[in-house]
Amino acid sequence: MKTYNLYRLCWLLGLIVIAPLTGCAKKENVIKIGCAAPITGDQAKIGLDLLNGVRLAVEEANEKGEVIPGYKLVVYEQDDQHNPAQAVTVAKKFVADKDVVAVAGHLNSSCTKPASSIYYEARLVQISPASTNPEISKQGFDTFFRTCTTDDVQGPAGATFAVKKLGVQKVYVIDDKTTYGKGLADEFHKRAKELGVQILGHEGITQGDKDFTPLLIKVKALEPDLIFFGGIYPEGALLIKQARNLSMNVPFMGGDGMFDTTLIKLATPEAAEGTYVTFFGADMEQVPTAKEFVNSYKAKYGEIGPFSTYAYDATNIIIEAIKRAGKKDREAILAEVKKTKDFNGAIGVTNFDSKGDTLNKMIGIFQVSGDKFKYTGPAEP
Repeated sequence: MKTYNLYRLCWLLGLIVIAPLTGCAKKENVIKIGCAAPITGDQAKIGLDLLNGVRLAVEEANEKGEVIPGYKLVVYEQDDQHNPAQAVTVAKKFVADKDVVAVAGHLNSSCTKPASSIYYEARLVQISPASTNPEISKQGFDTFFRTCTTDDVQGPAGATFAVKKLGVQKVYVIDDKTTYGKGLADEFHKRAKELGVQILGHEGITQGDKDFTPLLIKVKALEPDLIFFGGIYPEGALLIKQARNLSMNVPFMGGDGMFDTTLIKLATPEAAEGTYVTFFGADMEQVPTAKEFVNSYKAKYGEIGPFSTYAYDATNIIIEAIKRAGKKDREAILAEVKKTKDFNGAIGVTNFDSKGDTLNKMIGIFQVSGDKFKYTGPAEP
């Protein structure tokens, strides 16, 4: 009997000690920044690189001190699988969570476009580091901004480089039929034609397909000087590799969706050698304003992804807006993002036009050399 009473006493004392640590524990006040990107699947590398840029900005802000007294910043990350329908589901999740005050994302234009209308209705500010289709900002949603420039700048810049620097006269254009890929390819096509280039054909492929040999056999017979691909690196790498297997030595060119070292690994360095891509700005590892970011990012995550820096700056613009708003309020934070002027970030100075597009319009040309992309210089405007 004495043993039972002693056991019961210990049990009651245990409850007294545990109670304050559980049910009575104070809930942490948080402010969430949503981040949506493809973080699983065939585009996971580029999506995770974007997410890591967001994470780094939030980590640094928390280390420096409270953005708003009593609140901690948190990244609420969601996988949109580069699928427009999933992107809509993710956008609704962000909107439904009242702790979410802004969104850094999405990556793909085909995801951003349908999601942007949901953010607009909820008055939730969105800054995309990577969605380049110009039609997104033409929708008139005052909640939409981006730190990357658009395809109606990037596509013509690539075409001008191809003609004036490479002497290209005949081109075959391929796109992946997405909002991004087709939009970029159309802009390249239009400018190349204006410059007198003979467009031998323009055909679409489907994301996820694996065998492009029949198309490439047709292209080979036409003997183009260049193949331009509007799309992302998984399909881009297959096109390059399969073309080389057909003994096609014609150079390839693509846009920002191809600008990832995964392209080189998937295609093999030998096959990818000489491939050209257009991207915003210069080599970030050589940009003075990005030095601190580069060192911090590499220490935490390793290789910098193409959109890591743009995601980092997009998130810091949001964080600065939260600070100026001084409260956890979507409308107030949106109003402060609109007031962004001469934001000094890793990519340099960022300002937005009336549509939310960045005023940074410089396009760089990169070329595969070995297992890396080498910056060759800026493209002509």
